[in-house]
Amino acid sequence: MKQTTFEEFVDLAKRATFVPVVKEVVADLLTPVSAFLKIAEHSDYAFLLESVEGGEHVGRYSFLGKDPFLILRGRQGETVIERAGVTTLAEKPFIDTLRELMNSFQSPFVPGLPRFTGGAVGYLGYDAAGWFEPTVARPDRDTAVEDAGFMLFDTVLAFDHVQHRILLIANARISGDDDLRSLYQFACAKIEFLERELERALSLPKITSHETLALESNFTQPAFEAIVREAKEHIAAGDIYQVVLSQRFSAELGVDPFTVYRALRHVNPSPYMFFVRMNQRSIVGSSPEMLVRVEGRHAVTHPIAGTRPRGRTDEEDQRLADELKRNEKERAEHVMLVDLGRNDLGRVCEFGSVRVPTFMSLERYSHVMHLVSVVDGQLAEGQDRLDALVACFPAGTVSGAPKVRAMQIINDLETSQRGIYAGAIGYLDFAGNLDFCIAIRTIVLEGGRASIQAGAGIVADSNPTAEFEETRDKARAMVKALELALAGL
Repeated sequence: MKQTTFEEFVDLAKRATFVPVVKEVVADLLTPVSAFLKIAEHSDYAFLLESVEGGEHVGRYSFLGKDPFLILRGRQGETVIERAGVTTLAEKPFIDTLRELMNSFQSPFVPGLPRFTGGAVGYLGYDAAGWFEPTVARPDRDTAVEDAGFMLFDTVLAFDHVQHRILLIANARISGDDDLRSLYQFACAKIEFLERELERALSLPKITSHETLALESNFTQPAFEAIVREAKEHIAAGDIYQVVLSQRFSAELGVDPFTVYRALRHVNPSPYMFFVRMNQRSIVGSSPEMLVRVEGRHAVTHPIAGTRPRGRTDEEDQRLADELKRNEKERAEHVMLVDLGRNDLGRVCEFGSVRVPTFMSLERYSHVMHLVSVVDGQLAEGQDRLDALVACFPAGTVSGAPKVRAMQIINDLETSQRGIYAGAIGYLDFAGNLDFCIAIRTIVLEGGRASIQAGAGIVADSNPTAEFEETRDKARAMVKALELALAGL
């Protein structure tokens, strides 16, 4: 099997501070799910990232990691760093601290390797928007809820679904006059340990719960329809053009969180599938929507607005698709949010570089179909990937337009803070790239409870009952996944 040689390692160390040692192994008997169960099921901090492009074609790479070397948390305006069992309070705000940490490591470009060979994986909760725009901070927010959390990994497994191989990647952190041979040997030892773990027998988590799913919402239907009518009054008054209102469903759930992920990836394959465990909290998601991706200086976002349920037959499915594409309300909402995406990227991109290469295409997923566009641009001098993330955060497709005023109205109308829902989940690598999706179609599992949330875009001619039903349509795949997990798959 191919493996980075010491000579190659020394050459890479001349131009980087975070150098990958890579071993390639055949993966015809392993899947990302089985590998996770073998090596990370009992780790308090771990992740699995997968992709089904367009909801139909498996993405080339899946990424898996456990046991980060550093954890970064944001709560109550404070930034906490956990490293080697020691907790310290950072002096700078969360994003500045994350930027400094990521810039302290530099990974080289190595031909043939995937985008992600190590870096930070985690989330920004929706309420982190108050860091960047104080007027949208909720006065009644729960200060015990973390606004953000990232884990930094120097060891990663990358599954190559095209060449049916696993790349075992252990990075060496280079500083000063380090003994390169010792660093290389330590990285090789990490890889050997991973190989032994992958040879373990597979043991599935036991299903310990036999209860039925008893979901509760934070809104009754009349109450939700009432806030839709209030939102329409704001629109009629000229305060906003559009706002996204959501409801949260929650239930007791005595099921292993990774079993829920397995169920969701089966029920609702999507471009962004993720399992992120940070101690007692697990985030399970299958999001269709990119928030922002930065590769080099190129930034791109994919606004999604306009939804219909999938049809029960091919004929009904096509009728619903045609109806969606012709619907003036859906088209107007989509155009508005594409303009918002252009404005967001325009804040950090070179003047004149922002464009819309794909406009209002139809994408089908397991339970719904959407109208999707692509907006991209080139980052301006002095702007970086985290500037792009902040500029796009939170997405207009989960807040509204104008964004700030819409978020203020959401605070007034929704009964509780959103937490992770409508925030961002993804990764930053050590080569300067970033890829985040919007935290929709997401289940948060913590303290024996599962929470899911779904929203609907409210415009001037919205029908309150139809908007209530849209939130239920969007939640349906997640509810089905919870039921499947309870049934033992």
